[in-house]
Amino acid sequence: MRWFGRRAADTHRLLDTPRGPQPAGYQPGMPVPGEIAIYFADDPRKLYQLRQWLPVFELLDARHPLVIITRNPETYAELTASTPLRCVLAPAFPDLVDLYENCDFKVAVYVNNSVHNFHSLMQRHMLHLHVNHGESDKVCMVSNQVKAYDRVLVAGEAAVRRHRAALIEFDEAKLVPVGRPQLDLRPQPLLPPSPLRTILYAPTWEGENASNNYTSVDVFGPRIAAAALAVPGVRVVYKPHPRVAMSPLPGMAAAHREIVRLVESAARRDPGAGHQVHTTGDILAVFPGCDLMITDVSSVGLDFLYLRAGQPMMITDRYDDRDRLHAAAPISRCADVIDSSSIGELTATLVSRLADDVHRPAREVARGFYFGDLDPGESTVRFLAAVDDAIAVRDDQIGRLNTEAHATPQERSA
Repeated sequence: MRWFGRRAADTHRLLDTPRGPQPAGYQPGMPVPGEIAIYFADDPRKLYQLRQWLPVFELLDARHPLVIITRNPETYAELTASTPLRCVLAPAFPDLVDLYENCDFKVAVYVNNSVHNFHSLMQRHMLHLHVNHGESDKVCMVSNQVKAYDRVLVAGEAAVRRHRAALIEFDEAKLVPVGRPQLDLRPQPLLPPSPLRTILYAPTWEGENASNNYTSVDVFGPRIAAAALAVPGVRVVYKPHPRVAMSPLPGMAAAHREIVRLVESAARRDPGAGHQVHTTGDILAVFPGCDLMITDVSSVGLDFLYLRAGQPMMITDRYDDRDRLHAAAPISRCADVIDSSSIGELTATLVSRLADDVHRPAREVARGFYFGDLDPGESTVRFLAAVDDAIAVRDDQIGRLNTEAHATPQERSA
C-alpha cells in the first residue's frame, strides 16, 4: 500500500512531512560516502553565505571527501547547477536523521547561525564546527548558539574579544583562530583596467532585525553616490550586498534604484569614465581595481582591510553615534566616518583622502588585530589543519567509545 506515492513503511516521514518534497541526490536508507557534512538548511536568499566558502570547500574535499546537505529544494537545485561538490537534499527531519544514521560523517561544518542548524546538532557521533560566513563587527557575528558547537573557527584576536565581551559562561577554548581562507583566493578581476582612480561604494543590507541594521543605502545611499560621482577624474562602482537589490522595504528599494540611476546616468553622460553597477558577482573580484572604498559595518570592509590595507576606506554610521561606532567596530577608528554631520562634505573628503591617506598606519595595525600576521595562503593552511585535527580527535573519541562499549565488566573496572 502507498500513501501519497510513498511507501507505507516510511512511518516517521509520513508523520512529519506527509506531502513534502522528496529526498534527492542519494538513495534513502543507503550510505552516502564522505567524511565531512557541510550543513546548509536555508533558502536561496542566504546562499551567498555558503557560496563564498565553496572554493575553500573544494580544497577541503580533495583532502577529506565532503557532502553538502541541504534542506530546501530550491537551494539544492541552485547548488547542483553551480558546484562540482556533491550535494544532497534531505528536506524532512526524518530524512536528515535517516541520512546521518546511515552515513559515517566525522565532522559537520556550519557557515551561519541559522536556527535550523539545531536539527543537525542532534547527531552525536560527529564533531560540529562553526565557521560563519565572514569576519565582521556586526552584532550577529556572535550568537549564544556558538555554545552548541564543539569548535568555532574565527579570524583572529578581534573575534576572540568579540565573543568574550558578548557571551556569559562561554568556553573560549572552543575558539580556533585560522584567519579567513577566502582571502587567500584570487578570483579573476571583474573591473577592467582604468587610468582613473576607482571609488567603490559597497553597502550592506538591512539585516533581519533592527539591532543588525547597518546599511547606509536608505539613509545616505543616493547622497554617497552623488558625492562620489562629483569627484573629478574617478570611476565610481556600486556593488551592494546581494540582498539589497531584493529588499522588500520600500525605502531600501527606492534608494537602491536611485543609486543605480545616478551611476548609470553618469556612465551614459561620460562613457569614458567607466562607472559601473554590479549587483552580482564576487565582491573580492572587485577589490583589485579599487583605490578607495565606502562601506558600512560589515565583512566587506574587513576583507578590504586585509586585501587592500594600503587603500583608504570610509565607514558609514546610520545612527550618528560616533562613540558607539568606535566601540563596536574598531576599524572605524582608522577610517573617515560618514554620518549626518559629515555627509555634506563627502566630495571634499574623498578628494582629500585620495591625495593624503592619513589613516594608513592605523589601518595596518588594525589588519593584524582582525586577522593576525598571516601571509597569503596561511589562512587556508590553518583552516585545513583545524579540520584535520577535528577529524583526528573525533576518530580517537569514537574509538574509545567503541572499546568501552565492548569491554567486559572486569575491563571497565580495571
